[in-house]
Amino acid sequence: MGSGHDAVADELARRLRAAGHEAVRVDVLKMLPGAIGAGLRGFYSQTVRHVPLLYAGIYAAFFRDGPGLRPGSAPLAALAEDRLRAEVSDGRADAVVSVFHLAAQLTGRMRARGRLPVPSAVVVTDFAVHRQWLHPGNDLNLCLTPEIAREVRHRSGRPALACGPLLPGRFGPHPAGESYWRQRLTAEDGRTPVLLSAGAWGVGSRLGATARLLSGAGYLPVTLCGRNERLHRRMSKVPGTLALGWVDDMPGLISACSALIDNAAGQTALEALAVGVPVVGYRPIPGHGADGVRRMASLGLTDHATGSWQLVQCLDRLTSGGPAPCHLPAADRRLFQGDVVGPLEQLAAGSRI
Repeated sequence: MGSGHDAVADELARRLRAAGHEAVRVDVLKMLPGAIGAGLRGFYSQTVRHVPLLYAGIYAAFFRDGPGLRPGSAPLAALAEDRLRAEVSDGRADAVVSVFHLAAQLTGRMRARGRLPVPSAVVVTDFAVHRQWLHPGNDLNLCLTPEIAREVRHRSGRPALACGPLLPGRFGPHPAGESYWRQRLTAEDGRTPVLLSAGAWGVGSRLGATARLLSGAGYLPVTLCGRNERLHRRMSKVPGTLALGWVDDMPGLISACSALIDNAAGQTALEALAVGVPVVGYRPIPGHGADGVRRMASLGLTDHATGSWQLVQCLDRLTSGGPAPCHLPAADRRLFQGDVVGPLEQLAAGSRI
């Protein structure tokens, strides 16, 4: 649905190819008939940006667990069954791996009904695993942490393992572009730079107010506007703020900043943790963003600021050398040690996992 899922798919394909396998990437939304997939992507984008309360209601009804019979996305996924069967047959695939929850519903439904002849795995990219990720038909779930894997095993009754985040190797301590970005940010005015992320689509709540708050507290807010040119223009007018559009050298930029303020618990937060920059969840987008920010904090990986004063206090502590959750050795080992290729090789070979 967004660039985060694309990034995970690309990194998974790269690792599989490096291990000597063939990887073919297919967009599940494009497998839906007509313009349904494009319509879904557009509806999601516009709803999250402009009517967040509506998206929160949709998420509560379709994605969260709750009493009574609740709607699901399996009937929608069924519309892509014929296309997936053709892809598997034409490519002589040994396994199908989903990195998006609609794809997980598609493969799970087909496996349960005997329509998918090869095993299926799901790479769960969320910290807060909603029910659309889980389908008892899928053979294996690969999760970010052992805690999440245990939860998924309990809820789905299916095998689940921890594989860690799927990030390119360039996301590590002191990446190549760090010195360039440090010089550029220092040249602004010498204030401590703090990265304010709005994702690839430039989505967030009161980003201008947050930037003004940070600037007033003595920080340099560096706002990532993604591909949202309108947001870029608006944030460029906020005094004391450095607004950036799409950035190719994310490792260097993140490493040059003292902290990341995150609103989605997605790839950008994981990238920051990988390079050793502390993360603070603040004003998360509704639904999976809010649940994910809370879950990352509960796992001890990030902080979660529920108000403006708490945000400034948190940043003051983190940027003055205070303890940061993401710097704890146990948290680092738990999050970044894992294998995704081995379990998929075993699954494709028909071995018991």
